[in-house]
Amino acid sequence: MSPSKQATVRRVLMRQIMPVDRDLDVLPLYVDPDPAVLDADKYNVGGDKGAKELNKASLRQSVSSGSTIDPDQIVDRHAVCVRRGDRLSFGSYFNAFPASYWRRWTIVEQVRLSVELQGRGASVTVYRSMANGRSQRVESQQVADGATGGTFVFDLPLRPFADGGWYWYDVTAGDEDAVVTATWDAEVPAERGQSGTVTVTITTMNRPDFCSDLITQLGSEDEVLEILDTVLVVDQGTDKVRGAPGFAAAEKSLDGRLRVIDQGNLGGSGGYARGQLETVKAGASTYALMMDDDVVCEPQSLLRAVAFGDLARRPTIVGGHMFSLYSRSRLHSFGEIIQAWRWWWMSPEHVLSEWDFAARNLRSTRWLHRRVDVDFNGWFMCLIPRQVLEEVGLSLPVFIKWDDSEFGVRAKRAGYPTVTFPGAAVWHVPWTDKNDALDWQAYFHQRNRLIAALLHSPYKHGGRVLQESVNHSIAHLVSMQYSTAELRQLAIEDVLAGPDGLHAALPNRLAEVNAFRKQYADAQLQPDPDAFPPVRRKPSRRGHAELEVPSKKSQLIQAGLMPLRQLRKPRALSREFPEAEIAAMDAKWYRIARYDSAVVSMPDQTSAALYTRDPELYRDLLKRIADLHLKLYRRWPELAAEYREKLPQITSPEAWEETFRPWTEQKSEGADD
Repeated sequence: MSPSKQATVRRVLMRQIMPVDRDLDVLPLYVDPDPAVLDADKYNVGGDKGAKELNKASLRQSVSSGSTIDPDQIVDRHAVCVRRGDRLSFGSYFNAFPASYWRRWTIVEQVRLSVELQGRGASVTVYRSMANGRSQRVESQQVADGATGGTFVFDLPLRPFADGGWYWYDVTAGDEDAVVTATWDAEVPAERGQSGTVTVTITTMNRPDFCSDLITQLGSEDEVLEILDTVLVVDQGTDKVRGAPGFAAAEKSLDGRLRVIDQGNLGGSGGYARGQLETVKAGASTYALMMDDDVVCEPQSLLRAVAFGDLARRPTIVGGHMFSLYSRSRLHSFGEIIQAWRWWWMSPEHVLSEWDFAARNLRSTRWLHRRVDVDFNGWFMCLIPRQVLEEVGLSLPVFIKWDDSEFGVRAKRAGYPTVTFPGAAVWHVPWTDKNDALDWQAYFHQRNRLIAALLHSPYKHGGRVLQESVNHSIAHLVSMQYSTAELRQLAIEDVLAGPDGLHAALPNRLAEVNAFRKQYADAQLQPDPDAFPPVRRKPSRRGHAELEVPSKKSQLIQAGLMPLRQLRKPRALSREFPEAEIAAMDAKWYRIARYDSAVVSMPDQTSAALYTRDPELYRDLLKRIADLHLKLYRRWPELAAEYREKLPQITSPEAWEETFRPWTEQKSEGADD
């Protein structure tokens, strides 16, 4: 059959949705009652430093009037009421159509928007945006005179969206309140008309209530249930999800699709790899979906991600966005890449992190209209085609950190892109509310970043990664964070040992790391403020502001002087009494390094630790830092070759099956999973 005569069907791509719980905090993600106030074009701002700084500050300024809709205007999950004479825009995160993503990554060439209006005199106007954020009116239709409502159809081409742009619609109520629903669909080849199915993997560790609630969310909508083959909960904790008060109801909501697997704590990579392995072995699902246990999910995100994946030009990893669980209209990042020279994850240059849609929504934010292409997506919500798992392997056995980013880079090199897809998202504790570079996670950050760089860096010695490693280690040293500095060197030693021990280390390395770091005072946390002696210090003569942020020049000078200061004998009084109390938000290296001892609070605000300067330990660590980094630099080419050669083996289903054997054998002996 020729392409022109190929059988086709219409397939729903996304539906208009409203918040599940009518939460006013998230309404800006669904509807926008304000007029658009577009920010300045960077090319109009020009290259003047002052103008650019002023524009950067203005971008964060709220343009919202504070107006919103009443919760009782939400008719149901898909319908909303627009009050008489009011205008409401659906140019929002969850209801605008991300045309440029569909245009770039899928076979869809034209979409159809169908808007159903009930209400005399109501009208709908369709808009599109360009990649630079400028909007254009496309078409408008109105309920006919004398009619009480109607359905209005708009056929919209995707061709003019090469670099970016969205479609959306505004609804204006006429002589009476108007109720609106809408659907976006497309004509697609018949063989792509049937939805793929999903195995969801949730890795959980002592969050039974959170995990139980997430299961309930997944089972809350029939159309989502239809695409779910299995929801796998890999429970690696001691406080089991089965014990949650809401578990029975959550299990019932999935109608036989839930499977709970108990296994030892193998970290996120061990939990997700178990789900990936089970998906590959079953051979039934089109996709494996990785999802954190401590998220609140927008259930329609699953439908949208699957539709996008089904219609992609080639097998494609489809990731969701992460909004803050505590500031629910705030987006953590619009996409992430790996900066190859530094080998560090970051947002692309034009992306602004921590974006608050309640302050400046989609239609008023120029940079949101440019398509963002990524290298990976975090596994807090990430849809992976089973075909990709079968061809490139499962997760790296690295416990936590860099498993998701390494997988995205590995898949991309094999020809399978990742798309972080607008309109699909979860709410999660944001990274900015944590500081996992100081606790036991510092070991995994360091080790796994180096492993990922050895596997994929295009530079002979990893680019800048070793220089940054030295800089960070010394910053921890001058900050009296000796446990963190030690963990970072322990990580390098394990990297130098090669990839053969990665699987064997999974069950025990966390306990070993925690036991190792607890011998240092900066890792001994106290929740009681009175656990520490009172602060005493000779008053400073300089009278400078302790909390001022020093200039970049001043920081560079301190970076040269502070390592030398650590060699001096500490002040005698500092051995008995801390010289300062430092809040977590102010605990920067250039501030802590001034003192010989200090009580420093932790980022989660639940505890603090006493930091005490130790010149002898400092000298020893400084020497080991230099020796280990020099050794790693010299061995980098041979280590890179070894890690790359063994990557297929250590990520294979067979290697992971062996790692899971202690728990799969328990099952075969009669244990229920």
